[in-house]
Amino acid sequence: MQLYGLPLSCSLATRIALLEAGAPFEYVEVDGPTKRTLGGADYREIHPLGLVPALRTDDGQIVIENAAVLQYVADLLPAAELAPPAGSLERVRLQQWLGFIGTELHKGLFAPLFAPDVPEAVRAYALAKGTSRLDYVARHLEGREFLLDRFSVADAYLVTVLAWTLVTPIDLKQWPSLAAYARRLHARPSVAAAFHAERKLYTEELARHGKPLPAALRPRAD
Repeated sequence: MQLYGLPLSCSLATRIALLEAGAPFEYVEVDGPTKRTLGGADYREIHPLGLVPALRTDDGQIVIENAAVLQYVADLLPAAELAPPAGSLERVRLQQWLGFIGTELHKGLFAPLFAPDVPEAVRAYALAKGTSRLDYVARHLEGREFLLDRFSVADAYLVTVLAWTLVTPIDLKQWPSLAAYARRLHARPSVAAAFHAERKLYTEELARHGKPLPAALRPRAD
């Protein structure tokens, strides 16, 4: 399999899932500003909109859209138990969380904060509305280790999205259950390995384009 991704973007969730399952894959990095792979190919020939992730299967099929890619990986590698069985109510719960994370957090909250051409009023609106969404997840995680009864692809997506708070005005300390959840998951080997690999790639990408690494992502002096 080939995973097309942009370092520290939502495609990180699929890297986490593949590492969690112990599955072999090739990571094909997409350069954000140019929409070309580091090998020089035009990524828009894979995904016309240039969005990540995209997963090329072993038989050459292309799967796109984060929720679909994550569930494909979970179903392809059932021994890892990254998703409940298809057709079960618990699978519906997983789909609910994937939909919520993708729409209410990823696109609804963080996309306006990252877009350089978004008016400040829109950013303020997204932050104000996003507070209730984070409240909702925080309440659900009180007394729980994961979103479902065990680690799933929904957790891979949520821990990816929550990491974006480091470069936004959002402080997870406002939500102790979310902060504790993020700490727990970052200690998980698959999550730690994925973030370690992509933080390095992200640093290299910024350097290619003459941009500094955000202070929150720089190694600590201690």
